[in-house]
Order: sequence, then C-alpha cells, then structure tokens
Amino acid sequence: MAAMTVHLDVVSAEDKIFSGRVETIQITGSEGELGIHPGHAPLLTTLKPGMVRLVKQHGHEQLIYIAGGVLEVQPGNVTVLADVAVRAEDLDEAAALEAKRRAEEHIANPSADFDYSEAASQLAAAIAQLRLIKSIRK
Repeated sequence: MAAMTVHLDVVSAEDKIFSGRVETIQITGSEGELGIHPGHAPLLTTLKPGMVRLVKQHGHEQLIYIAGGVLEVQPGNVTVLADVAVRAEDLDEAAALEAKRRAEEHIANPSADFDYSEAASQLAAAIAQLRLIKSIRK
C-alpha cells in the first residue's frame, strides 16, 4: 500500500525550489518545530530561518534551507513561501561564514545607521546555514 502524501510547493522570490508529493514536512514555525503530514488541519504561520526536511515518496529525504517566510497548509496542498530558499546541496559554506563574520562585526562595531534587528537576523540566517551544511556532511 502506498503511503499517504500531500502536494508541496517551496517557492522563493527567485525560483520554485521544489514541487511534488511528500509524506512529511518538518519545518520551524514562529511558535517552534512543526511536523506536517497529509490531512493536517489548515494553517498559516510565519517561518524562522532554518531547514525544511521533506520526506518524499519511498522515504527519500531532501533538505532545503530557508531564510524565513510563510507556511500555508490547505487540504491536499502545502506551500512554503520563502524569502530565500536554497537546496541544501547548493549552500556555500564560505559565503555563510563570511555573512556570519560580517554580521558579528556589525553587532560589535555599530555604525550610525546600524539596525540591530537586521544584523541579528543576518547572523541567525548564517548560523542556520552553517548548521545545515554540517548536518549534511555527517
């Protein structure tokens, strides 16, 4: 018997990153970790920077990094509208390390037009990317 699935679209401003049927989705919402399965109640929530873990049919896993966005769950259809979405295998560790260094520098030496929440958000995004890169390499 085939496992129950739901249609998932992961899109960003630049690109459609994923479109297809999945058995489960693990994602970090503003209220914490979410596990979405077929038949999940309708939901609309904001997302934190981090990893989206998809389990496609036959147990195949795919990881996608998102820099925040919105999750919408409808009967039979789930949509992730991400500010930025990158397939895990396309993440660039050097760029993430550089972004982390820049954000830390801005926080340590604020300039006149310094925006703390922006710098903190950039730092959180860089750390989430680096964490994902490390988890892929295990």
